[in-house]
Amino acid sequence: MQVDVQAQRARWAVAAMFLANGFVMGAWAPQIPLLMPKHGVTESVLGLLILVLGLGAVSAMLFAGRLISRYGGQRVLSVFSLLLIPVLPMVVYSPNLWLLALFMAVFGAMAGCMDVAMNAQAVEIERRLHKAIMSSSHGFWSLGGFIGGSAGAWVIAHWGSEVQSLLTAAIVAATVLAAMPFLLPDTPNAPVAEATPGPRTKLFPRDFHVWLLGFLALFSMVPEGAVLDWAAIYMQKELGSEVFVSGLAFAFFAGAMAVMRFLGDSVRNRFGAVRTLRVSGFLGAAGMMGGALAPYDWVVIVSFAAAGLGIANMVPILFSAAGNHPRLPSANAISIVTMVGYCGILVAPSSIGFLAEHAGFRPTYAGLSLILVVVALLAARAADADGRRSEHPLAEIQPF
Repeated sequence: MQVDVQAQRARWAVAAMFLANGFVMGAWAPQIPLLMPKHGVTESVLGLLILVLGLGAVSAMLFAGRLISRYGGQRVLSVFSLLLIPVLPMVVYSPNLWLLALFMAVFGAMAGCMDVAMNAQAVEIERRLHKAIMSSSHGFWSLGGFIGGSAGAWVIAHWGSEVQSLLTAAIVAATVLAAMPFLLPDTPNAPVAEATPGPRTKLFPRDFHVWLLGFLALFSMVPEGAVLDWAAIYMQKELGSEVFVSGLAFAFFAGAMAVMRFLGDSVRNRFGAVRTLRVSGFLGAAGMMGGALAPYDWVVIVSFAAAGLGIANMVPILFSAAGNHPRLPSANAISIVTMVGYCGILVAPSSIGFLAEHAGFRPTYAGLSLILVVVALLAARAADADGRRSEHPLAEIQPF
């Protein structure tokens, strides 16, 4: 088989894009607590500002697909990767609360559009290479987040938040400018030509399959947000864990996710998307249930690590399935699934806290285990992730 050199180069270029996007989000994390004293706001106001960022991202994700269909994925990814460069300094240097809110919405929108374009590019590369690369691409995002968060916190401690934001912008600029020339060029009208609706494709297509994939992505993301935001508090309140030990729950969860994402493409290429998603869902469910029933803190840590191994590949597989949707342009399907899926990150912090307050953490984590079982049982819906545009017994696309 002849090696597609262009696609091979694009594979590493899109990995660099995922790395850069994750690096910005990681660098942003240690900046969050500094906004409270700088602008004199309370935790509730800060929570609303973070919500503005998330809403900006989710809203922009829906329109990103239309931009890609019109202007091409390479151009859209290049433009939004460049627009992402100044957003962190804009937020950090905001002189007042109103500009801060505006710039956080812009931050979310730029990161969200880049996110959709990265995933769309990864799907095109998978088609050209005839093998999975999505899981490892998301692994590079996790790696970027780890580097951005840890190195960013060190720079803030030694040189301040302003310097950290400027260094982040410089590193991201160098990364995306180096990667842009090697992105996969667009095949004129290819994504649109494959979809039957053509100009009738609407912003909210009436297609059951794409929305189902979106909600499966949401079900896969909510447990991740629940471990990120609440695992430490759960261990401290329910098991009396020390601060350091309670912090290990998410650390091991995130570490397991990163490792499995780099291994995930090989697993998926060998066993197929459906079987990988099914086993991943059941493994993630077992890990979450183990954490819910654990009598000791070390059991929680091991259980959440197992959950991380399971959850790691679920979202990448669902994104690949969206990109190979049989009746929608790739970019439009990815934008819908990404938008719905990332709502899980918005919903999780507040909804999990509410449920835990009224029902307790253990029943809440047990409930999250059950929604991962739902994903596992519906794994056959992700068959298109392997690049086969299979037919589904669903209704024809109709515009709303």
